Amino acid sequence: MQREYINFGKGGVMVTRMALGLGFRGQNDADEAKKTIAAALDGGLNLIDCANVYGLGDNRRFAGTSEIILGELLKDRGDRDDVVITSKVSSPIGPSVNDHNTSRWHIMREVERSLKRLQTDRIDVYLIHHFDDTVGYEERTRALEDLVRDGKIRYTGLCNYQAWQVVQTLRVQDRINAGNLITIQNPYSMLNRELEDEIFPMVRTTGLGIMAYSPLAVGLLSGDYDPDRMPDGTRLWGSRRSHAFNRVVRGAAADVIRTNAQVAKRIGATPAQVAQAWVLSHPEITIAISGADTAEQMQDNLGALDITLSEEDLYNLNEASHRLRITLDGAGFEDDR
Repeated sequence: MQREYINFGKGGVMVTRMALGLGFRGQNDADEAKKTIAAALDGGLNLIDCANVYGLGDNRRFAGTSEIILGELLKDRGDRDDVVITSKVSSPIGPSVNDHNTSRWHIMREVERSLKRLQTDRIDVYLIHHFDDTVGYEERTRALEDLVRDGKIRYTGLCNYQAWQVVQTLRVQDRINAGNLITIQNPYSMLNRELEDEIFPMVRTTGLGIMAYSPLAVGLLSGDYDPDRMPDGTRLWGSRRSHAFNRVVRGAAADVIRTNAQVAKRIGATPAQVAQAWVLSHPEITIAISGADTAEQMQDNLGALDITLSEEDLYNLNEASHRLRITLDGAGFEDDR
């Protein structure tokens, strides 16, 4: 299926406006995970977002299994050259003192491990997963530039950085004559509009792209959650995060969930589709990352690419979400489906 393509931020490579993220926090079966990836690729997506710590079931014991699954699938399909792969480094992957951070030592070791798991000779976009204040900007920047020159990665990016940290990275890249990063990756949704304060103005000036993760706000905008009732069988019910649900899904947050559902019902779409279409309606956003755990969820999320929200719908959604300026991470949430 043919989809709309867009430049990947400042890079010349063209990608679809949606990526599949391989966090697989709600998936424990490798075969089902492969079906989810296949649904994304067969649905026209050409961008898969991974990390060295991603694995089945949101369990660090299985860190790296997402890369293994993706590598196996692409080898079986024979379409590696048609797929743009991102992966990440810096998060803890073991108990050793050097099993995390952005030192040259750690970056060089982890890229080799990721390449082996992915069964590929290069990672198309390699991102620093989190800001690391224990290692200097120049050390990690030179390490990434060496990997670009060696052909092991094609482009670089940053995740979960503040605007000033991104700008400082760009300054160091310019000073050492390194290729500039092309994208950043941060959370963005109707329940978390923090990026609009400083990141949006920064990318409008620098030309960087934004990969928006958690566009469904850990599933709260997926349609699975009724703000007036926490149903049994959903991701948060019965978990250590249930207290966060009770704290977050009330007041203005509940209004956002209700408005999203109302717009979806009116236009004949699902709440998940509307929430992701809203994210993609912002010109600063290059890509929305779907965190689908099943092929069915992936197929539903793909429908967001076929939706153009009206001015009235955008106004109603913006009004509801503007009243809420919280960061879900502060309530104990992370990436979503």
